[in-house]
Amino acid sequence: MPSQMNHWERVRAAINGEEVDSVPVSLWRHWPEDDLTAAGLAAAMVRWQRGYDFDMVKFMPTGTYGVHDWGAETVYAPGYRGNRLVTGFGLTETEQWPELRRLDVGQGALGQEVEAIRLAAAELDNSVPILQTVFSPLTTAVKLAGEKVYADLRQHPDALKAGLQIIADVTIDFARACLEAGAHGFFFASQCTTYRILSEDEYRDFGAYFDEYILNSVRDDCEFNLFHVHGEDIMFDLAATYPVDLINWHDRITWPSLSEAQQRFSGLVVGGINDQTTIAEGSPQEVAAQARDAIEQTGGRRLMVGPGCVIPTNTPDANVHAVVDTVRQSA
Repeated sequence: MPSQMNHWERVRAAINGEEVDSVPVSLWRHWPEDDLTAAGLAAAMVRWQRGYDFDMVKFMPTGTYGVHDWGAETVYAPGYRGNRLVTGFGLTETEQWPELRRLDVGQGALGQEVEAIRLAAAELDNSVPILQTVFSPLTTAVKLAGEKVYADLRQHPDALKAGLQIIADVTIDFARACLEAGAHGFFFASQCTTYRILSEDEYRDFGAYFDEYILNSVRDDCEFNLFHVHGEDIMFDLAATYPVDLINWHDRITWPSLSEAQQRFSGLVVGGINDQTTIAEGSPQEVAAQARDAIEQTGGRRLMVGPGCVIPTNTPDANVHAVVDTVRQSA
């Protein structure tokens, strides 16, 4: 058994499939109201990390930050997810795709998130890896224009691709600014890598092409990157080919299981905790059981225990501690 590791040593060893003193663990949630300002979000992220001592900080800007500067209007969703909903699309006509502005990532909503990273990184002082949340261009396009994207994808592919290229270039600018501000890599999230909305060929052409363009553009400057594949009936085998070190999905509600995923992906799998029900509604004992099961499925190698996606804002403190304490005691 290795001697006690710090967060960096633990995560790097886990990525490499090496023995760890305990399996890495991280949980994340939205911060409604706090996330309206850079200082508010940074303070919330620092409190969260200092309160539970996670092995990775998944930074939590609003899920719609990438479309505000292109004119989208949003409000907080009801309930306890803490996310925001688009109430007014920033793009309504197909002809607008090639005309999207090349945003200045130092200004507006994007600039606010860069500043939040800078403030939090300064406080945490490289004690733990920080991954900024970045959305795939196709996911951003859907938040910007709604389901119109799917019609344009099939009827006006060249116009949509021109818009996706602009979104991708702005995303790269934003990613580089976040790295300069203190981020160590990215939680790269796609809500479109699912057979429920696209064929695999469609996703390769309109999704994966731009995703890999971004990831390959910043990879050499990152410590490591994670691909979050959102939803059910996901294209896991396609996702497993991405140039990333970690992969995360709703393993408790859709294929594959953690053990199956490790046979299909050479990096580190992140999951084990059901963010839809158990983490907020279950008992500490039920939450702890899921953490133990995740470790048993994988033998405690190439695993980070975490949720399938963001945990609800009403998750009991006892349940968060149950996850962290169970994982730490599993060594």
